[in-house]
Amino acid sequence: MTEHAVVIAGGGPTGLMLAGELALAGVDAAIVERRASQDLARSGAGGLHSRTIEVLDQRGIADRFLAEGQAMQIQSFARIPLDISDFPTRHTYGLALWQNHTERILADWVSELGVPIAREREVTGFARDETGVDVELSDGQSLRAEYLVGCDGGRSLIRRAAGIEFPGWDPSVSSLIAEVEMSEEPELGIRHDDNGTQALRRLEDGKRVGVVVSARYTGQTGQPTLGDLSQALVAVWGTDYGVHSPTWISRFTDMTRQAASYREGRVLLAGDAAHVHYPVGGQGLNIGVQDAVNLGWKLAQVVHGTSPESLLETYHAERHPVAARVLQNTMAATALTRSDARLDALRDILSELLTMGEPRKRLAGMMAGLDIHYDLGEGHLLLGRRMPDLDLVTADGPLRVFTLLHDARPVLLDLGDPGGLDITPWADRVQLINAKHVGSWELPVVGAVPAPTAVLIRPDGHVAWVGDHTHAGLPDALTTWFGPPTAG
Repeated sequence: MTEHAVVIAGGGPTGLMLAGELALAGVDAAIVERRASQDLARSGAGGLHSRTIEVLDQRGIADRFLAEGQAMQIQSFARIPLDISDFPTRHTYGLALWQNHTERILADWVSELGVPIAREREVTGFARDETGVDVELSDGQSLRAEYLVGCDGGRSLIRRAAGIEFPGWDPSVSSLIAEVEMSEEPELGIRHDDNGTQALRRLEDGKRVGVVVSARYTGQTGQPTLGDLSQALVAVWGTDYGVHSPTWISRFTDMTRQAASYREGRVLLAGDAAHVHYPVGGQGLNIGVQDAVNLGWKLAQVVHGTSPESLLETYHAERHPVAARVLQNTMAATALTRSDARLDALRDILSELLTMGEPRKRLAGMMAGLDIHYDLGEGHLLLGRRMPDLDLVTADGPLRVFTLLHDARPVLLDLGDPGGLDITPWADRVQLINAKHVGSWELPVVGAVPAPTAVLIRPDGHVAWVGDHTHAGLPDALTTWFGPPTAG
């Protein structure tokens, strides 16, 4: 039986990102993926939001994605554009980049880090004991792991086998999505009616057409056929445009559900396995990647014995509320994808409100993921929020904050006089960086905040402590997040 510290079920964006995070932390992780290669039959999700680009920047790989995508103002809510060009971030935009490219780039990175991927196999079951998990694979083989993470999508076998409840709301909208050829020239563009979104777009190859056609949910189930798609097209456009030669056809709904717990002992969930919703707003892939970045360093520290297993409880505590809010805003936006006189009137009023600075910033910050605030208690406004990517001056020259996070290691940034902080008992785990920053401190949505003397930055880029050279609260924060001090 092959052994790994962590087995990840599913090699989509969430699983790949988690594998990369674990590899950076020196954890032996492996991915089990049903596909023979990273190729997707379809384009998939359409873009990366600002905070996700920041997360990739924290690991030094954002340029790989930026080189292939198109930076643009993609943020919106219920078809209302939300400009983030004035936000205090280096990435004042979203990135139009189809998921098939995103996955390929992530897979290349994971390969460079040496993570093995067991392809053309699936997890079919598992058995847990006090020290680990025996993972059964579809080819009859088995793996032994200390932890199993389900990144296996909305129909997650891992979630079901672990007995984790998946409460939420049943579908109201059913959409067919496909990539096809058409013998007649279609009416390209997006329209909205009382059933929701209807769209036809020419794909990158100039030959195929991407189709989304929506109807009220009436119990539609099963794998859709070309005949089903033809009927749906006729219902909306009055013709099927001679649809033929589908590359793929799939069905999705606005079913909205969230795992009651992201952890059951040695089994954890991330990405769509933990939360599903209608794809309006394009948040699903993004919060899945961010799940992985929150979980990866915590799981690594538990595997290494640096931190107690209780650290994993903070994964659910921090990420469950983030997805719950996404479920809420997607349900609201889904209702407004429909078009009738009353909904159009509501959207017009909302659109007018969002021309005002404060409402726009609040909603845009939420949609872009730039306003995420983990509840780490009372204190400085930075506490629990993303650390700004400041330009620093150090003894070794200019440096960006995100550069300090490339290796996914925590950082204690001392902006006061050098020598004012001593973290010797944690020096094997935490980097102490003395630096200066000239300029204001500003957070998305929050605005300007007082400049701190020192900040403790977690590997996921969130601030775990803010203080000064009195060390007040610092040993407790270091112990909470990075384990007890090493005996001197």
